[in-house]
Amino acid sequence: MTTLIDPFGRRVNYLRLSVTDRCNLRCSYCMPSDGVSKLDHQEILSYEDLFRITAAAVSLGVEKVRVTGGEPLVRKRLVDFLRRIAALPRLKVLALTTNGLLLEEMTDELLAAGVTRLNISLDSLNPTTFATITRCGDLAKVLRGIEYAAQAGISIKINMVVMRGVNDREIEDFAALTFSHPYAVRFIEYMPTLTEAQSARLAVSGEEVLTRIAARYSLNPLPQDPLAGPARNFRLKGALGSVGIITPMSNHFCGHCNRIRVTSTGMARSCLFAPSSLDLKPLLATGDPIALQQALRSCIAGKSERHDISWQGETGAGFSMATIGG
Repeated sequence: MTTLIDPFGRRVNYLRLSVTDRCNLRCSYCMPSDGVSKLDHQEILSYEDLFRITAAAVSLGVEKVRVTGGEPLVRKRLVDFLRRIAALPRLKVLALTTNGLLLEEMTDELLAAGVTRLNISLDSLNPTTFATITRCGDLAKVLRGIEYAAQAGISIKINMVVMRGVNDREIEDFAALTFSHPYAVRFIEYMPTLTEAQSARLAVSGEEVLTRIAARYSLNPLPQDPLAGPARNFRLKGALGSVGIITPMSNHFCGHCNRIRVTSTGMARSCLFAPSSLDLKPLLATGDPIALQQALRSCIAGKSERHDISWQGETGAGFSMATIGG
């Protein structure tokens, strides 16, 4: 089988594919309060082009595809697109990242299309805090959607971006979810993606998160799945689910990075914080699948050893996460 190896010997087997820049929330760490300028319809790749990119990546050795946004569930006819991806013969995992607002209505369709894993962005279990962070979210609706999806048999991961003074008091509450539900709860360090000088003030390291959880519960390390993302995972004694930390800032996991990203406008990025990206649209226009494969190889060949973004003195990387795909 074909494999993709970057200049530092890392195998790239995971594609994060954004299908839209639009979202039905306005999370404070993801986009400015007034939102982002919506791209013209013509700038967003068609499902056919997105499928061609995905097929090229899978033919080169990508085994896991995570569909992201913005909020992917707001794009019409998404389910048909997911069904086509799931049918790719070498693909092992089709996952989707969502804020959960539309899960109640769409879980059955997602499951039938071949989605086996969901990552749900959920930053508070307190309705007031949740509404503040998301600027417009309905926590009760999200929780109903998560419960419905879990009961339907989809594997659930809950991602909490930890922010000091905002939601960090809920760390233990999120960890406790794993006793009553088989969820994988991951605590993500705040990343300075916006141009607001607030990263150091909001920062809570993954090690601090683990220390707080370990003060209450017994932590047992879990082995790493070869197709998993960057989380370090643990099981609390007696829990049904697991907890994990994702530490892009305090303890770079770049040495184990197995991902490539493609935005909804066709820009391939070897890293979320990469200073440049490769435009795939001209190659899509030619209809040449070999050229598309070569472009993806080129993007991976340019993958740096690690990013250099930090909390200290950082005023923001200057982009909205929704425009790239978180």
